[in-house]
Amino acid sequence: MQQIINFILRYKNFILYIFLMIISLGFTIQSHSYHQSRFFNSSSWVAGNIYETSYGITSYFDLDTENEKLVEENKRLRLLLFNRQQPIASELDSTQMIYTITSGQVIKNSYADPRNYITINRGEIDSVKPDMGVITAKGILGIVENTSNKFATVQSILNENSNINAKLKNTNNFGSLVWNARTYNEVQLVDIPRLVPLVVGDTIVTGGMSSIFPENVPIGTIKKFDLNDSKSFWNIQVALFNDMTNIKNVYVVSNANREEIIELQEETEGND
Repeated sequence: MQQIINFILRYKNFILYIFLMIISLGFTIQSHSYHQSRFFNSSSWVAGNIYETSYGITSYFDLDTENEKLVEENKRLRLLLFNRQQPIASELDSTQMIYTITSGQVIKNSYADPRNYITINRGEIDSVKPDMGVITAKGILGIVENTSNKFATVQSILNENSNINAKLKNTNNFGSLVWNARTYNEVQLVDIPRLVPLVVGDTIVTGGMSSIFPENVPIGTIKKFDLNDSKSFWNIQVALFNDMTNIKNVYVVSNANREEIIELQEETEGND
């Protein structure tokens, strides 16, 4: 306390000057509209910058929460999209839906090997099973191959064993999507007859012949094409929409009718 008194006594003239200056400024601002306007404008500018900085800091720490909200909203919209032919789909009644979706995240990703796999943090307790499709917000990623209680491994589309039904969006001509193990940002669409007209930039999507992926899930665009050795079919280079080196949020797609479809197909083939 004595130190505070000594400080005031030592700087009493300076403190008195500051006090009188604040009072004079107050009277000046109150008695002149111009000065009053300038003061409030300056105060608003300072306060605005403080609030903006504070909001930026708060927003940064809320990114994870906001990202989770976006993932869930994306999941809801995809449920509506994949089940748009179902009259009850708009109500999100899972008992009437063909496709259901489970959101998850990638915890390991490979893209430089001939047979690449992705590990996600969803497994059997999340109702994830082998042969379910895995997509991102931009397009298809692969197919679930093995599951444990909490995790699953996904055969990437960047796998030389991958073979997925795909089609040209503009013409609906079907082919097989494969990978030649050469580059991580391109796959190949084969078995498209040479009579089918092609244009660089056309979109490639999933076909309707698969019980794994819904129809019309984006894959990529035609980068270039040429005829195969027999000159009967096109070899099409497809530039992927997904950046396969940077995958985080994923959606596992389940087809409720898949087992019934497989059983019927096997029974039909067994009768031949």
